[in-house]
Amino acid sequence: MNAPVETLPPAESAAPTADVALPPPAPLIIRMLRTMRVWIDSHSSMQSEADGKVPLKVDWFRLAPFIGVHLACFSVIWVGWSWVAVGVALGFYVLRMFAITGFYHRYFSHRTYSTSRVFQFIMGCIGNSSVQRGPLWWAAHHRHHHKYSDMPEDGHSPRQHGFLWSHIGWISAHANFRTDMKAVPDLAKFPELVLLDRFDTTIPILLGVGMFFLGYFLNIFWPGLGTSGSQMLVWGFFISTVAVAHGTFTVNSLTHLWGKQVYPSNDDSRNSMLIALITLGEGWHNNHHYYQSSVRQGFRWWQIDITYYGLWCMSKVGLIWGLKPVPAKVIADAGKLMDKPATA
Repeated sequence: MNAPVETLPPAESAAPTADVALPPPAPLIIRMLRTMRVWIDSHSSMQSEADGKVPLKVDWFRLAPFIGVHLACFSVIWVGWSWVAVGVALGFYVLRMFAITGFYHRYFSHRTYSTSRVFQFIMGCIGNSSVQRGPLWWAAHHRHHHKYSDMPEDGHSPRQHGFLWSHIGWISAHANFRTDMKAVPDLAKFPELVLLDRFDTTIPILLGVGMFFLGYFLNIFWPGLGTSGSQMLVWGFFISTVAVAHGTFTVNSLTHLWGKQVYPSNDDSRNSMLIALITLGEGWHNNHHYYQSSVRQGFRWWQIDITYYGLWCMSKVGLIWGLKPVPAKVIADAGKLMDKPATA
């Protein structure tokens, strides 16, 4: 069996065809200015890139802010640490990882449950704080991935492009930067989501500023906690953001290379308990690729899926509803195909 119950909107291939003549590169200063504009307004590049005649390679200018976030983590050498700062970093890791897995992935990309328009926007804002672009961009690329999983058109397949590209390189390519609105018509009809997607650096910047002032005021009113504005910024924003990013990226890279294949999903997707723990449940990737329409990804009782547990609790208080279950036959098929739980 390999039949998802819902058909996602078609998505265009991100890779340019071999016979397309690429335009000559613009002067360096012009490219830098265009990139700086895109840092603020991510949709400003969509018109010029809509024809797909852009190279599929790393754009170091666009990757510069992300590299900067990584380098900022080394500031811990000077700001030190405190239990409160580490605790905030862990708390925001869990919150933002849940937002990516439960909101960006299971709601915006796969619509595995329903919610109100107001809470939909709140979920989009929390997910956007993870510095993984806007909800429309994220969902469009993920739907494209499912349509072409591990085929030449898959933008982050280890089989096609290697580990490093699938893990992190693909996010900076010109061809992958724009939001394919044709792939997310169900989301593009909401102007507030389009606005959030367009100015996708606003909330992360506000979060970083908020972290600094949190540490600043804690230092004034509770100096015994041993924290400061700069320390809270480094731990609560930079370190936490990098950890969430690479935790998420392991699903693109490692779960197509390492783990156990239970279902015949016609791609390289695998299940991994370790990655499921790191990502709050996304490590059951072979399950998900076999049957993507369920709100659960840990199909069997021992497959820990913290995101599902959180969404179930949210459904009990009325924030979300209509959680799509795993059909009994899909779970029964897994029982026939595996002899014992996977530990990798």
